[in-house]
Order: sequence, then structure tokens, then C-alpha cells
Amino acid sequence: MIPRARTAVLISGRGSNMGALIEAARSPDFSAEIMLVLSDDPAAGGLPLARKLGVAAEAIDFRAYTGKAAFEAALETRLAAASIEIVCLAGFMRVLSAAFVERWKGRMLNIHPSLLPNLRGLNTHERALAEGLAEHGCTVHLVTAELDAGPILAQARVPVLPGDDVAALAARVLKEEHRIYPWALDALARSLRAALPSLSGDDG
Repeated sequence: MIPRARTAVLISGRGSNMGALIEAARSPDFSAEIMLVLSDDPAAGGLPLARKLGVAAEAIDFRAYTGKAAFEAALETRLAAASIEIVCLAGFMRVLSAAFVERWKGRMLNIHPSLLPNLRGLNTHERALAEGLAEHGCTVHLVTAELDAGPILAQARVPVLPGDDVAALAARVLKEEHRIYPWALDALARSLRAALPSLSGDDG
């Protein structure tokens, strides 16, 4: 049996998408295994949730480091110690450096709550409503140095309904996020197994 891709999830908050990934990876047919959850915030609600779901989880507190380079070095050390092969960003609120992103080129995913390339950045639900958009949605993409601009792997669309407020629209989008993020991770892990020796089990 070909080993599943060892995957880490980086979070900053409640870990909603993280939970969806962990639950999906319980299936023996899923091509990735969630091995580790890391947060830049010790108070992140996703940390106890991950542990409850049986996944190792810990904080690497951004405030404890002198700057981005030191923080990212600590992230890399922990990812390497767990032999991580794919990284998923799930509500991770730190903008990673170009050097960090380059080291994970083609192996780092992000979920963004809009139909990219529309509405990059923050507050997408508020902006969708303010712009009077007829539809909204979410995107899974590979992470590149340019924010929210990497190759798109999956998208889901939802209607913007009359009377929608931010909470209602966000809930509708989140349901789709929980559907497409696991699908995209599984697809990426399957595609990488042929290209990366460590994912195919042929590591010498």
C-alpha cells in the first residue's frame, strides 16, 4: 500500500476547515493523512479540537519570536520533525515570506472565501454584499508569494440571496469550503505521489 501524504494544517482560529480535513482523512481511501496542526496563537480554538479528533496540535506563538524569519524557522523545524510533505493553510492569518512559500512550492494549499481572482484579501463576505454580487463562493489554490494568486485547484459557487447578511452568506460559503478543501487535498496528494519519491514510498 502506498503511504499517504503526511500533511500539516496551519490555523489561527477555530479550525473549522481543519476539522473538515481531519474528518475526511479518516477514510482509508483518502490520499493524505493529517499528522500535525500548528497555530500561531496559543488561544486558537482549533488546537483543542484537533487534539479531540486525535491529531497532535501545538502553538508556535508568533509573539514569542523576534520577527517573521525566526517564527518561520520554528515552523520549518516542527514541520521537518514530523516529516510533513503537504501544508494546508486553514484560517492561518500570517502572510508567509516568499522564501518560505518557495520551499513549499506546489505542496502548500490555502482555502479562500471568494471566487478568486475576485475579492482577494480580507472581509470578502462584507465586500460581496457591498458590491451587490449575485454569487459568491470559495476557492482552494496553491500558495504563491503573491497573496491569493496561486493556481486554482477547486471552486464552489453559492448564490447571494435577498436579505443576506454577513453571517448568513458566510455560513453558506463555509459549507462549501468544507466540501471542496478535502477534495482538493486528496487530489493534490494523489498527483504528487507520482512526482515525489517520499510520497510514492520509493525513498531509496
